[in-house]
Amino acid sequence: MKDILSEYPFSQIPFDDIQRVGQLSLLNRDLFCVSWLLGRFCNYKCSYCWPYARSSIPDHRPLALLIQTMNEIKKQARERNFNSFHFSFSGGEPTLHKGYLQLLEHYSQDVQKSNYQSIHMTSNLSPGFKWFENYIQSVSSLHRVSITASFHKEHAQRDVFADKIKFLQENEIHITINMVMVPDRFEELWEDALYFHKREINVTLKPQSDSKAQRVVEGYTKSMLEKLREGLPQKDYTAMALKKKDKKSSRPKQSLPLGKKRQNFQLELTDSKGKAWYMDQAERLNAFNFNRFKNWECSAGYRSLIIREPDGFIKRSYSCFDKPLGHIEEGFKLLSCPKTCITDSCVSSADSKIPKRKKKSSLPLWPQFVSQT
Repeated sequence: MKDILSEYPFSQIPFDDIQRVGQLSLLNRDLFCVSWLLGRFCNYKCSYCWPYARSSIPDHRPLALLIQTMNEIKKQARERNFNSFHFSFSGGEPTLHKGYLQLLEHYSQDVQKSNYQSIHMTSNLSPGFKWFENYIQSVSSLHRVSITASFHKEHAQRDVFADKIKFLQENEIHITINMVMVPDRFEELWEDALYFHKREINVTLKPQSDSKAQRVVEGYTKSMLEKLREGLPQKDYTAMALKKKDKKSSRPKQSLPLGKKRQNFQLELTDSKGKAWYMDQAERLNAFNFNRFKNWECSAGYRSLIIREPDGFIKRSYSCFDKPLGHIEEGFKLLSCPKTCITDSCVSSADSKIPKRKKKSSLPLWPQFVSQT
């Protein structure tokens, strides 16, 4: 089987010498990024799920409040000259929110006023094909749509799960499967990952974190770590699926170019000599234990935020020790400029990829992009 290990040398990245890190779209666009955990309510009850990560009782905020919050986020972002947007929704299971599709439709209404708009969600893909047909219609006007699909063998059949993903790919939805590679079950999980890889579906190999979500657990062999760090490089399987169906992209053209495009790379890391290194997905940062940015200057809270339920606080990032920016019911205020990080480590890769630079670095926090606001 081809492409089991990356041809790009992720293991050769000089992590000790990296001065700046950021998601490419954030480094090269006027992009504002939102990670929104809608609630803990989930229709699955996996044996390995953390107790705080799910609830059997619906705990969602009203649609009207979500729309009001989304509008205020865009307003404050535009006041800071960010007119491109990326919203990422998760849970629990976000598709269980009764107003979810209406929220996505509202988000799409001002695409013409924005330079770029994309959307993402993390889902167990439990809804039926009919629901996903409605979902595809709801996000049809956006520049890019992606899903992180969580595969749970206790509840989902592998073939059916893969068939649903192929259907979404053929409708121009970018997919990657999240798989936490528990050391004691590594070979079984690797076999599942290879099955999806053979079906031309991206798989994110996530290392298991310790109880404090700060470092990778012990128990990985040298071979396992190689697979986590270099295994199953991301490919543009969505474009391949469209080509096989002889379909052309129906997405709007981007009004703000990405700049130095690196196909299938998500992150750029720059060393002290100004050399750029690349990574296909932020989860690999955790595999290299590269998630400690205390005392770095970080743009989280200025050009990104997270909303986390059930408490409803709006923060700079998931792991941030700073005082919250506000509350979903009481209002919030974005930072007026980037701030120094006071947190020991980034719990989530969503935090790690927000543009940041080492203290006293001569590099700009991000290259100068052309504002079209």
